[in-house]
Amino acid sequence: MIPWLGPEPVFPPVSQALGHPNGLLAAGGDLSSRRILTAYSEGIFPWFSEGEPILWWSPAPRMALLTDEVKISRSLAKALRNLDYEIRVDTAFEEVMRACSQPRDGQDGTWIVPEMVAAYCRLHQLGYAHSFETWMDGVLVGGLYGVSIGQMFYGESMFSRRRDASKLAFVHMARHLRAQGVEMVDCQMYTEHLASLGARLIARDVFLATLKEKIRQPQPDQMWDYHYRHESS
Repeated sequence: MIPWLGPEPVFPPVSQALGHPNGLLAAGGDLSSRRILTAYSEGIFPWFSEGEPILWWSPAPRMALLTDEVKISRSLAKALRNLDYEIRVDTAFEEVMRACSQPRDGQDGTWIVPEMVAAYCRLHQLGYAHSFETWMDGVLVGGLYGVSIGQMFYGESMFSRRRDASKLAFVHMARHLRAQGVEMVDCQMYTEHLASLGARLIARDVFLATLKEKIRQPQPDQMWDYHYRHESS
């Protein structure tokens, strides 16, 4: 059995998370900004499907990207050099979320349900949630979004409408955050796609120790002032 959360944004210790399914910690509560930010500060995140109660997770080990370890394949390096594209930050946050919520191949539904969209848009309005966006010919073609607390960024989801569009946003995210002092991006759970971009599994206690240090560090004033335009020669 897992605990059912009450009205206050208080979570059980992550050491109580289940081993199967990996990381399931608690259920219930709400998606208030206060509760979500408390969760991220403790290495916990919400993840549930339509018709389910809100479920809270803290898997072990944890998938994370060290921002100086992003992998760029030969094909991605070619795209970075040869495509005409822009990378923008926070110009279409809700549109990015809604694009990420579209079912993928082989999936019947999505965990980015309307309540999640509303909750993270509130976080965006408060300055805690951000999007990195790939634009081509004035059209949003890919991107990702996540949550930021201090010098910690928690990646949530990405989408792509053109080949490599989400990867372009991912690379620029890693490079920009690194330049701003962010050393680690939380990627939550293992996927081959994230591993191909350089993310790797780390022990949960190592992740939590890093998180505890990084969320206390202030963000530079220019943290979210980023715009990049690339025109192939």
